[in-house]
Amino acid sequence: MATAHKSTKAAAVPVGLAPDAQNELVAKYCVGCHSEKGHAGQLSLANFDATKIDKNAETAEKMIRKLRAGMMPPPGARRPDAATVSSFVDALESKIDSAAAVNPNPGWRPFQRLNRAEYARSVKDLLGFQVDVNSFLPPDTVSSGFDNIADVQNFSPTLMEGYLRAASQISRLAVGDRNASATSVTYKIGRTASQMRHVDGTPMGTRGGTSVVHVFPADGDYVVKVSMHNEPLGGIFGRYSMLTMDIKEQVDVSINGERVALLDVSPSMSETDFGQNGGANGLELKTPAIHIQAGPQRVSVAFVQKLDGPVDDLISPLENTLADVNISYGVTALPHMRDMAIIGPSVVTGVSETPSRKRIFTCRPLNANEEETCAAQIVKNLTAQAYRGEGTPDDIQDAMEFYARGRKTGDFENGIRLALQSILVSPRFLFRLEQAPNQIKTASGSYRITEQELASRLSFFLWDSGPDAELIKAANNGGLRTSLGVEKQVKRMLADKRSEALSTRFAYQWLRLQDLEKMIPDYLLFPQYDDTLAQSMIRETELFFDSIVREDHNVLDLLTADYTFVNERLAKHYGLPNIYGSQFRRVVLPDSMEDRWGLTGKGAFLVTTSKPERTSPVTRGKWVMGNLLGMPPPSPPADVPPLPPRAADPNAKEPTMRHKMETHRVRPDCVQCHRLMDPIGFSLENFDAIGLWRSEDESQPIDTNTQVFDNTKVTS
Repeated sequence: MATAHKSTKAAAVPVGLAPDAQNELVAKYCVGCHSEKGHAGQLSLANFDATKIDKNAETAEKMIRKLRAGMMPPPGARRPDAATVSSFVDALESKIDSAAAVNPNPGWRPFQRLNRAEYARSVKDLLGFQVDVNSFLPPDTVSSGFDNIADVQNFSPTLMEGYLRAASQISRLAVGDRNASATSVTYKIGRTASQMRHVDGTPMGTRGGTSVVHVFPADGDYVVKVSMHNEPLGGIFGRYSMLTMDIKEQVDVSINGERVALLDVSPSMSETDFGQNGGANGLELKTPAIHIQAGPQRVSVAFVQKLDGPVDDLISPLENTLADVNISYGVTALPHMRDMAIIGPSVVTGVSETPSRKRIFTCRPLNANEEETCAAQIVKNLTAQAYRGEGTPDDIQDAMEFYARGRKTGDFENGIRLALQSILVSPRFLFRLEQAPNQIKTASGSYRITEQELASRLSFFLWDSGPDAELIKAANNGGLRTSLGVEKQVKRMLADKRSEALSTRFAYQWLRLQDLEKMIPDYLLFPQYDDTLAQSMIRETELFFDSIVREDHNVLDLLTADYTFVNERLAKHYGLPNIYGSQFRRVVLPDSMEDRWGLTGKGAFLVTTSKPERTSPVTRGKWVMGNLLGMPPPSPPADVPPLPPRAADPNAKEPTMRHKMETHRVRPDCVQCHRLMDPIGFSLENFDAIGLWRSEDESQPIDTNTQVFDNTKVTS
């Protein structure tokens, strides 16, 4: 897809058709519809002048996109030959690129604050632990699918309060809190998450449950509480089967992989007698008090695997064992965990040396006279990293004033905690500030950002966090002044593990993977689908994109690569044999599975572009046009009726999706877009609404042979 700023070194000689030939071409093939009166597509070309098109690059970009995609002139209209169109587009690109090189317009960016993800990653890089900022900060504003667009970011009193609360809690966890009071943090497990198999992070030999890294504020005694899913009549899921099959279920509780408690699940316990025996058995399980050290510790709860091999549920062999919760005895042979809560500390015994404390306390005062010097050194180190460069004397002085307040009301560590809290709410940390020079000398008003600001832009794009010491050093030493210097740092940063943010953040939002978390396919039609499968589909796509970037593949490999990444759950869904375990591994897809090559064969794409009960060729075609071709079609007219529903009689013969669509899109104002969208979607009809391969639709063979209006054949 062409852009107006492909290179700062534009072509020095004219490319493509001469200006007079361009004007003649537009007058002959375009102005008939794009006139002042017709104004098709809210665009008039009545005054088109090829010699002045650089004055209106936005119009030129629209023309380039439509012509490159073959969408203009529209179907049925007179069309110039392909060579003429290509020469015309080359001329447009050359003209606007040359103008952009002479008079660049980088645009203007308002203030840009850290969004949720950037804030969490910056805290992790600074202090060494992951914090759940969702409980502190409101959702970020999303524009064009992305949550880091500066133009739509706002700053409200509610957001400021959230930053203040987050800074208070984070500084307390980082330094440690010898006066910590008991709190409760709950980690929920999705109702549709399969609990028949091993979960990453839990000990081997277990099934289901969850595993999290929890940051403990102090050394002390904590209680882990586990709750089970219950069904309306009061019994826990699997209660009936536990009674009839004499299954003895136990829950393993472990800290950093070491078992600290083994709890029995009682089949006689139900919601109606909740609270008996102190909640020690059945619907709610509690461990005795467990002494746990401060800092991030992995806490896992999971069922001990009692049987060999997969368990046969009543809806066997399906993975989703909670598909229908209205059956009086449940629909699964096994109990399912609902959530895990960590409660405490009830007794505080101190604060151990945690990873974050090691980062913070780079020095220790031996007496009162050394405290302020040591505090200044600690503050200098923290501000240098938090503010993405060396802290100024004013920055250090501001933080030291808060240290003095904390030291006055507590000990040395309390002073450091308050100084850290002030750093985390400083505009220098929360905002990515770029200062304009006092005098802008260029006629256009544009100017070159500083190398330190460029370093910040690079790191937030590639790592979703601030620059590291090496990047800051390169910026300070002039290492980012040349393209070779920038390229050297980019290659280094891409090789770093933190560049996974390109896939987990950029690709995640570009490919709309967040939509998969909202999809709930009809359980009666697709009982194979569950949350565990959905998360596997997301991870597959992230790893696939990551491999394209790290291995420096051609960008077209996003559509044609013959490999993917699967675990046992996803491999089973795709029909790939001999893949076992929850770990993802790279597999080459055989020629017989060519339709699964590239992004359009990934389950994440196929599910998010479907309806709960059926496929949607239009949505799939629209996704490809908007996300891959950069040409999202306009919204449909408001009075377009939905497709007819399925017949009430389950034995009635239904038309195929392709037949429904072909009879549905008969309106003249709909045909133009559908002639491009629908063929793309029809080529993918062999995949059903949850990405399973099929050869029939409504007991009729699926026809995927399609072509767009210019007779170009479309294949998946």
